[in-house]
Amino acid sequence: MFVKICGTTSEEDALLAVAMGADAVGFIFAPSPRQISPARARDIVRRLPPEVLTVGVFRNELPERVVEVVNASGLRGAQLHGRETPEQAQFVKERVPVLFQAFVAGDPNILHARDYRAHAILLDSPSPGSGEVFDWRLADGVPDGVRLLMAGGLGPDNVSEAIASVHPWGVDVVTGVESSPGHKDPVKVREFIAAAKGAEPARPQPASVGDGPYDWEELGS
Repeated sequence: MFVKICGTTSEEDALLAVAMGADAVGFIFAPSPRQISPARARDIVRRLPPEVLTVGVFRNELPERVVEVVNASGLRGAQLHGRETPEQAQFVKERVPVLFQAFVAGDPNILHARDYRAHAILLDSPSPGSGEVFDWRLADGVPDGVRLLMAGGLGPDNVSEAIASVHPWGVDVVTGVESSPGHKDPVKVREFIAAAKGAEPARPQPASVGDGPYDWEELGS
């Protein structure tokens, strides 16, 4: 189970996530209480192991700017979390190693998720970053064979249930492992990752996704 800890704002929290077994660490560049500058992200990324996937999160940003920030910050991936078009997503994908495309639960565009050609799609609540849980049945609209990264109101107490219900490829968390916006709670981070890693998906995952350890280079191929 792929686990991404997002909304990282400090080196301490990034290293905590890695030490607890996270596969990816996310940095938010869109307006948010957890927004971080590219320079600060670059300083943190330089201290992380190369096998950890580092992802920049953007919302309705110019594709050229996304590529510029990802590459200048030394990140390995981009997550587009706005109303980007398939053409914009493909522009970014051609210029960064890994691309995640986010959709809010209930968005009819998710039926066309394949058009974005992302390495995985992220399904979030209608109010991203709010910690609100959405109706997990809405994940049924995700096309078969697409890697699903599930977000939205997940935490140590419900991530196992979410995985058993939706059978995603991976999970993403922000609010559910925080002590306050932008600051991670070590106990929650440890418990979340342990619960997610201990939950087994009940259906086969898309080809080329190994059982672990996670290899972002394999995902980007």
